[in-house]
Amino acid sequence: MLCFSRTAWCIHMQNYTSVTEFILLGIPNTGGLEIMLFVLFLAFYLFTLLGNVLIFLTILVSSNLHTPMYFFLGNLSVFDIFFPSVSSPKMMLYLAGQSRTISYQGCASQLFFYHVLGGTECFLYTVMAYDRFVAVCHPLRYAVIMNRKVCIGLTLGTWLGGCLHGGILTFLVFTLPYCGPNEVDNFFCDIPVVLPLACADSSLAQMVSFTNVDVVTLTCFFFILTSYGRIVLCILKISSSEGRCRAFSTCSAHLTSIVLFYGPVMLIYLWPASSPWLDSVIQVLNNIVTPSLNPLIYTLRNKDVKLALRKVLTQVVPISGYKVQGQFLSESL
Repeated sequence: MLCFSRTAWCIHMQNYTSVTEFILLGIPNTGGLEIMLFVLFLAFYLFTLLGNVLIFLTILVSSNLHTPMYFFLGNLSVFDIFFPSVSSPKMMLYLAGQSRTISYQGCASQLFFYHVLGGTECFLYTVMAYDRFVAVCHPLRYAVIMNRKVCIGLTLGTWLGGCLHGGILTFLVFTLPYCGPNEVDNFFCDIPVVLPLACADSSLAQMVSFTNVDVVTLTCFFFILTSYGRIVLCILKISSSEGRCRAFSTCSAHLTSIVLFYGPVMLIYLWPASSPWLDSVIQVLNNIVTPSLNPLIYTLRNKDVKLALRKVLTQVVPISGYKVQGQFLSESL
């Protein structure tokens, strides 16, 4: 290792080698429960993939769902497919008895994609709240305000914002030297568990990183609250109770998803838990449980999605049945 100044830090660093891999310690206090957790998390993960793929395909093939609201919902389904895929496969591998080690590059990739997708989803929820605000408060101008170009531009903006957010955080965390210990006290690599392993002063990186996360989270949450504050005022001005219920029903699914998304995020980064076990449980809720609930939330609370999904499924099942019958007939002949 080259040092260009004879400081005590350089002399200290010369005695250590750089870390090439990390060891994921997993969820604390779960020894002996690996098989049960593997089955449970695998079921959640498969349900997440199946549910979100069905939602995405339903929106894609159903012409009556080609509106801004469902365009953003389709994007949310894509994020909910990728978001748990950042940490779940590696976690299930070591729960199944495979190695707990993860390479330095793999750890950096986990942190990068976790915050890219998390930041993008945070921005997307804000855009969806704005979409609901325009739909409820300016219904006659909705098609003009939320036109195709605006929707695409807002979506690209969420992606670019998420990439910038994740890139800054990953740069700050992994420009620090890591020379041991290399045990990550969680089931995946994230800022709160990786930064303490740096063998240099990480106070600046920690301050900037958490400020970045806090600013993004609180800013998006403020805009969401502002949008729904305006929505509530508009709903209260509706004279008929039926009209108020209809207006509120268009927002209820989105509000439920926001609570499930922002609750764990705020607990992780704004009010860190006092125990590693509680930290891991909150991360499990954020990474695995919440993405699996979104398909249920948007199908159970949305009649249009339920009808379109039922139509898609009834079209797929008979087609597959005809193929099986045709194959049987051809073989019998």
